[in-house]
Amino acid sequence: MSEIGPIARWRLVLGEAAETCMGDALDAQGRAMDAALSWLYDREEQAAGRDVASRHGGLGPSVLSVPDWISEVHRLFPQETIERLEQDAIERYAIEELVTRADVLERVQPNEVLLQAVLRTKHLMNPEVLALARKLVAEVVRQLLEKLAKEVRQAFSGTIDRRRRSLFKIAKNLAFRQTLKSNLHRWDPKKKRLYLEKPIFFSRTKRHTEKWQIILLVDQSGSMVSSVIHSAVTAACLWGLPGVRTHLVAFDTEVVDLTQDVTDPVELLMKVQLGGGTDIQKAVAYAQDLIDVPRRAIVVLISDFYEGASAEMLVRRVAALTAQGSQVLGLAALDDQARPDFDREMAKRLVNAGAHVGAMTPGQLAAWIAEKVRA
Repeated sequence: MSEIGPIARWRLVLGEAAETCMGDALDAQGRAMDAALSWLYDREEQAAGRDVASRHGGLGPSVLSVPDWISEVHRLFPQETIERLEQDAIERYAIEELVTRADVLERVQPNEVLLQAVLRTKHLMNPEVLALARKLVAEVVRQLLEKLAKEVRQAFSGTIDRRRRSLFKIAKNLAFRQTLKSNLHRWDPKKKRLYLEKPIFFSRTKRHTEKWQIILLVDQSGSMVSSVIHSAVTAACLWGLPGVRTHLVAFDTEVVDLTQDVTDPVELLMKVQLGGGTDIQKAVAYAQDLIDVPRRAIVVLISDFYEGASAEMLVRRVAALTAQGSQVLGLAALDDQARPDFDREMAKRLVNAGAHVGAMTPGQLAAWIAEKVRA
């Protein structure tokens, strides 16, 4: 893919309307890019009833099928642009063929936007397409797990205890100042080097041996699909940590305990049924029944807080949890962007009932839980 000049870039941004004043600014590659962009974005012009049939270019919009368009996009554009185009195709124009056709799924680059589309449309897929979709899900989950696992390990690795020395020589525990001070007599002024005879390392505090219960309640309504994905990955990362017992529960108007699938987030996500109503108070009641030791339980409610059942009962159940000493964290979003869209009035009522409410990335949630566990 060769670099295009600034005039050609502006021509691509402005579209055919700029051709009269900019002339023929596009070469063969530029015309192909223009056709690929036109195939997607001229839909708005068509929806508005405007005539776009006269658009010029080597490949007109009517020529490209979905597989052709995917191939062209991947041939012509950098990765960041590809992801944006695929995102607009799915979210803005609802082109479900991107994830419901085998020949298309074989060409797309796995990313979270496509994963969300797979979860929304998997009920439309035949077995062949579903098998390819599962591979896409597995690759995106692998990427998310790899990233989050590091953040979780860091959050739960323990805090440095500067009062105690350690015999374990681990770089992250190096007591730099103490090491430097105790070895100053080994400075060689001619070579301008400091030779370390005995590096000093700090110890780390131990975690509580008594287990904490972490109960993730995940709203599986369609608007929460990104949070569902990150909840599954977060639960998988928390699973098996010393001192922590994790539960994952999905809900709409019914409650489904998915804890047995936590170690296989791909299988878990393929079981999720997006959509339906929302009975949040029923999910909170289920969490309350799971708790063994109230003062060592954290209930994380991941929802937009639009309660379809009894708002009063939801507030009472959250108040009962906090009154017995359990921590309740309400998350209006759990994803990389942490951009929430939620019922703010209900959120205020939950805060007044003793809950903490906000929006977090998965890494921030892991750090928050680690802080509560070590307190």
